Amino acid sequence: MFRHTKLLQFEAKPAKPDAVYARKLQELIGGAYGEMSVTMQYLFQGWNCRVEGKYKDLIMDTATEEMGHVEMLATMVARLLEGAPATATAEAVKDPVMAAVIGGMDPQQAIVAGGGAVLADSNGYPWNGKYIVASGNLLADFRANAAAEAQGRLQTARLYNMTDDPGVKAMLQFNLARDTVHQKQWLAAIEELEADGLEDPIVPSALFEEEDQEHNHTIWHLSDGPDGNKGGWSTNGGVLDYLMDPKPLGGPGTAPKPDPKLYSTYSAPQDAVGTAKGKAKQAKNKLTS
Repeated sequence: MFRHTKLLQFEAKPAKPDAVYARKLQELIGGAYGEMSVTMQYLFQGWNCRVEGKYKDLIMDTATEEMGHVEMLATMVARLLEGAPATATAEAVKDPVMAAVIGGMDPQQAIVAGGGAVLADSNGYPWNGKYIVASGNLLADFRANAAAEAQGRLQTARLYNMTDDPGVKAMLQFNLARDTVHQKQWLAAIEELEADGLEDPIVPSALFEEEDQEHNHTIWHLSDGPDGNKGGWSTNGGVLDYLMDPKPLGGPGTAPKPDPKLYSTYSAPQDAVGTAKGKAKQAKNKLTS
């Protein structure tokens, strides 16, 4: 059961309207690494979790918090659009580069949402459920969660530097802090999962004995860059070896012969062939006459 509280997690009041920035802020709502993605990612991870206890509770706590982040951003977008004069967009796009790249507010914010946020990114591309990772394997999922929070924080930081509105900056400072916490919690949870030694399907520890033992400890040097083997992963007792001259292990990547029933060439109807031949003959006659 979910209950909604009218109070926001943190205040979302801009100092002034800014329709152009409202469009930029859409990325943190409906982008691939936006708050909608982590909300649904954590909800489905929690709902699919088969082990009751600390891990599931952590996931559901964070999922519910992320719902509140979506609400904060949607509120901020609506307030940035509220009373934004038509001249604001015109002023913003006086610069030809800005006009070409941004072109003002997202028209759907006005046409579809009536002056509010939409479930889309900053280009108007709709949010997609394929963005989320919820595999049922906690270790794999927590690693994906840490990466998602890192990317989300990066985009929040970039947007923070794109505004001088103190109200917007204050809200984004809160969001930055929470993204930092979430990265730390997922990384700590990964360590604890490994320490707990939980069996599959919680930790992907199966099949280690089945995998090809010759190829589970080497990094293949396959680029012109010469310095990949200088990292701690392969030097000073690193866990991996650098294979400097890897050889191909398979034969030529030749596709089978085409099936004539599937890949036969197109045959034009006979009347079309006759017409084409007639036109070609007429053209030839003109050239030789």
